[in-house]
Amino acid sequence: MSDSLEYFVLDVFTETRLAGNPLAVFPNAAGVSAETMQSIAREMNLSETTFVERRDPVTERAEGVRTRIFTTEEELPFAGHPTLGTASLLRAIAPECLSECVSMIGDDSADDLKPGELEPGEWVRLALNVGTIPVRFKPRSTAESPWPARGEMTQRDPEFLAELDRSTVAAIIGLEEEDLDPERPVQIVSTGTAFAIVPLWSASSLSHLRVRQEEARAYLRPLGARWFYVLGPETEPLHNSLPPWRARMQFHGGEDPATGSAAGCAISYLVAHGAVPSEQKIHLRQGIEIGRPSDLFLSAKLLPPKPLGGLVVGEVRVTGSTVLVAKGTLFLP
Repeated sequence: MSDSLEYFVLDVFTETRLAGNPLAVFPNAAGVSAETMQSIAREMNLSETTFVERRDPVTERAEGVRTRIFTTEEELPFAGHPTLGTASLLRAIAPECLSECVSMIGDDSADDLKPGELEPGEWVRLALNVGTIPVRFKPRSTAESPWPARGEMTQRDPEFLAELDRSTVAAIIGLEEEDLDPERPVQIVSTGTAFAIVPLWSASSLSHLRVRQEEARAYLRPLGARWFYVLGPETEPLHNSLPPWRARMQFHGGEDPATGSAAGCAISYLVAHGAVPSEQKIHLRQGIEIGRPSDLFLSAKLLPPKPLGGLVVGEVRVTGSTVLVAKGTLFLP
């Protein structure tokens, strides 16, 4: 390991610099200890920082490019905007990471698909702590700029976990119980990281959101979740014809501009509970209230029920753009 590390800063889920969710990526972090990674993440002071540990080509082709994700407090098994942003950077600076073969997600016994069985595109696979996550990009010509990069990640099939008491949740997040969708539960869902999905009947109530973080942590952690992801439909149509939704996610005393992992949980929930049709793409906006507007495009597919019953959703897709903002060198002690 050298005494300095190259890094890049990207804005994710936006095509505009200084919007979306910022991400720091260290593309050559092999040999850096987990303790140092955590210290660097605190130094960068962003919602997440990723560290890429390059391996031999045979291993990377079989398993994906090893990537670790850190917040300022901890390492995460999975997070959405770090996955999309890191894959976008590798596509731009390390074309050897591109693949024509990708493993299906959500089944421990998944088999690799042959190149002819894939949707057209350029694929980057990341080996995260939660497993291998593929990100697909449209092919580009050699003369075309890699930025902004629009990618689509396929998340793991969701797990639908505990349903929560509506009045308790409303009190913790600073809303009235009447603000919540009366027809659907508050439920913990995970596609790699678990969130409590809180559906509102209207996005207008999001302006009153005030999550009491210590109470939220004490309530959610024993249930296996980390944070509340609160969302509702918008009444005003956007520039496209997609159904408009808006979300907020407050955590660690602040607010996340865009939460790709939670968005995957949210679309899984919405499809499972009939709020969004199977395979319908929606346009979800986040970060509006904090001046970091982000655009996420989501879809999921309702699958046939298993013999023992229960909700079954797959093909969870989260799409967005990434733009390069800065690059630099960090000097280690």
